[in-house]
Amino acid sequence: MLATKILELTDVSVIRAAGGVVYRTDPSGETELAIIHRPTYDDWTLPKGKVEPDETPEDCALREVREETGFRCEIERPLGCTAYVDRRGRDKVACYWLMEAKGGRFKPGVEVDKLVWLSVPDAIKRLTYPRDRKLLETQDLP
Repeated sequence: MLATKILELTDVSVIRAAGGVVYRTDPSGETELAIIHRPTYDDWTLPKGKVEPDETPEDCALREVREETGFRCEIERPLGCTAYVDRRGRDKVACYWLMEAKGGRFKPGVEVDKLVWLSVPDAIKRLTYPRDRKLLETQDLP
């Protein structure tokens, strides 16, 4: 299945996106995930964005996470891809990497107005889209 998704990333008619499942460890040692709110869509989702022609999906994931969350991160491993039809009726494939927040600070903006750190079960509940929830439910997260 992942091989199929990777092949889809080379299809020029498909919108290619990349993002991150950003985590940190709270003072008690529990894992928390960063979930963002986009006011334009009034949704809770994972940070992601379109891959530019001159960048790798991994570079895009790091750039988009930094732009949307303010956090500088380090990629740990790929998590997989989701495929769906976007709001404009276009085929879209978004691939995600597990990444640890290494520094930075969230600042609300026009594109992303809120960020919350939640436990994995609470993050799954908060996410708007079933495809995002499924991505997290099928992972062995820290």
